[in-house]
Amino acid sequence: MRRLGWLICTVWVTGGPAAAQDLPGDPAAGASLAREVCAECHVVAEDQLIDPGAGPSFFEVVEHPATTELSLRAFLQTPHATMPNLMLTAEETDDIIAYLLKLKAE
Repeated sequence: MRRLGWLICTVWVTGGPAAAQDLPGDPAAGASLAREVCAECHVVAEDQLIDPGAGPSFFEVVEHPATTELSLRAFLQTPHATMPNLMLTAEETDDIIAYLLKLKAE
């Protein structure tokens, strides 16, 4: 039984980076979309000159240990009183998530 536990743990640890690379979405398209749509309220890139201060920076978001593909997807699909009701397509959602997870990995 212990061996099974170690095997599962090993697969989970070594499989994590590979699974992250298999996520849908284009980080470059997500970066572009973030600059167009999200930068009005958030710092979305290191070279962004103005901090609008209306929401957390994308860097603060990705530093949080609970930030995962699933948590980002749930957040982006749930209306929030302090955030405009963005109507992102499935592809745009995938792209934004891919961009955020790329920031997290850096």
